[in-house]
Amino acid sequence: MEQQRNVLKIPFVADAEVAPENTPGATISARVKEISLQGCYLETPAPYNLQTMVLVKIFAPGKYFEAKAKVISVDPASGMGILFRETKPNFRAVLQHWLLHGIRKNREDNEPSLLG
Repeated sequence: MEQQRNVLKIPFVADAEVAPENTPGATISARVKEISLQGCYLETPAPYNLQTMVLVKIFAPGKYFEAKAKVISVDPASGMGILFRETKPNFRAVLQHWLLHGIRKNREDNEPSLLG
């Protein structure tokens, strides 16, 4: 059984492409549902098998991220959780920017209104 990880996950919606590392041209489209510093959850009707090594690319307005990753959880016909394995420094900075933005937005959305 997969052990739960204590990781800050941020709701995040973006388009993505993912492909097996050994066949990078065989991409499938996916949608990011949540993201963390360690990985993300991708909604796709055709998730890969557990332990598949993949290349992931995530596209958000004005930003782009890519990393080598590993499939660590699978919801058949629904999606998969991936763990980032190798992330270049410039892409790590993009990821950190998205996470900071998500944390700030979450705080703003949960602050009590002073207007009554």
